[in-house]
Amino acid sequence: MQNGKTLGEPLLEAREISLSFGGVKALRGVSLAIRRHEILAIIGPNGAGKTSMLNVVNGFYHPQQGTITFKGETRRAMRPHQAAAQGIARTFQNVALFKGMTTLDNIMTGRLLRMKRGLLWQALYWGPAEREELAHREAVEKIIDFLEIQAIRKIPVGRLPYGLQKRVELGRALAMEPELLLLDEPMAGMNVEEKEDMCRFILDVNDEFGTTIALIEHDMGVVMDISDRVAVLDYGRKIADGPPDAVRADQAVIDAYLGVSHG
Repeated sequence: MQNGKTLGEPLLEAREISLSFGGVKALRGVSLAIRRHEILAIIGPNGAGKTSMLNVVNGFYHPQQGTITFKGETRRAMRPHQAAAQGIARTFQNVALFKGMTTLDNIMTGRLLRMKRGLLWQALYWGPAEREELAHREAVEKIIDFLEIQAIRKIPVGRLPYGLQKRVELGRALAMEPELLLLDEPMAGMNVEEKEDMCRFILDVNDEFGTTIALIEHDMGVVMDISDRVAVLDYGRKIADGPPDAVRADQAVIDAYLGVSHG
């Protein structure tokens, strides 16, 4: 039980992950568990290795050492499309949407992995393919309602303000029906009102859908408000891991953020 919430067994466990780019060591023996139904915040100063850790989890980077165990299956590395097929969805620091496509069509792309009819059926748009298309559109419309973006469903996302683009990107990730949702700075570039909305949606996704969430976030107010647990990275190492209040009071964490921990 944590913050009044019952958490399950680890959904994902990273063990002794080390990742280097040439002479640069991005991750140094990092071990991290993400429990079912929790919201885990990964924090740390710039260059701490936070995004690198998410990239290892969903297959963008392949570590030189260490393993990832997801839903009981252990691997050294896998491709992003394999991670997506197994139930890991991801958003990015910089919005990665199809700017010329509408909100509806962008979110619809999140359903591609769940479409079982082949290209020929889709081209004919008849019988089973038509029924499948309608079912996927219904699922997307529910996400649009959930995220309260009905008014922009037919607008090309390139014309939307940044905060709404981030919400559309969240919608596309949710369309994949993930078990584990990775959010890389979901509040970046948002004003106070937009951050409040995004916090509410993240909490609702975790509560109503039961989705396990790991997020990178720099706004400490947000981290303390919505996280069940906080892991802190600094120079590629994990220096703290625990409930938000305990981590906030940890002297190693305070030193890392003040820049005085490296003699």
